[in-house]
Amino acid sequence: MTPTLPSKPVTARTASFVPVPRRSPDTPGPLASFVRFVACGGGVGLASGPAVTLLALSMPWAVANALVTVATTLLCTELHARFTFGTGRRAGWRQHWQSAGSATAAYALTSAAVLVLHTVRPSAGVMWEQVVYLSASGLAGIGRFAVLRLWVFAERKRTGAVLRRHDRPAGLETQLRNPHTIAVPVPS
Repeated sequence: MTPTLPSKPVTARTASFVPVPRRSPDTPGPLASFVRFVACGGGVGLASGPAVTLLALSMPWAVANALVTVATTLLCTELHARFTFGTGRRAGWRQHWQSAGSATAAYALTSAAVLVLHTVRPSAGVMWEQVVYLSASGLAGIGRFAVLRLWVFAERKRTGAVLRRHDRPAGLETQLRNPHTIAVPVPS
């Protein structure tokens, strides 16, 4: 059996391994993540319906929807990072920007749905507006779950023989201090 630790010190220049995020036992699977997503995102989504309606009393509906979308996206991205997808830490700038991209698509869908409602039925009341808004929001949420799970909060693995200078793995001593990564040998 060959030793797993090298006999000489490993530096960023001589490293022959790639850090691979370790899936912790408390990281939820797809079904548990979806249930958590519905609880967090759905709960915030249900609260956003009346918030949009109240704000729309003093400004155009699309502007009210945009303001609520920005606020709920910031909140939900943090909730999803910490709870839904089990990262155990705050969302970074990358996760916030990528989540904002999927939220923009959700905003477009909900705004278009309510616009179609107002075009087809100009006298639609608040109840119909809420039904259409929350239905479109729910459909958009299913798409957002897929994007967030498969792309935004997916565990990243570095592969490939060539690493850019800023992507080079840190020394072994740094890797051993970080409980979320393990050293995996890469064939040379």
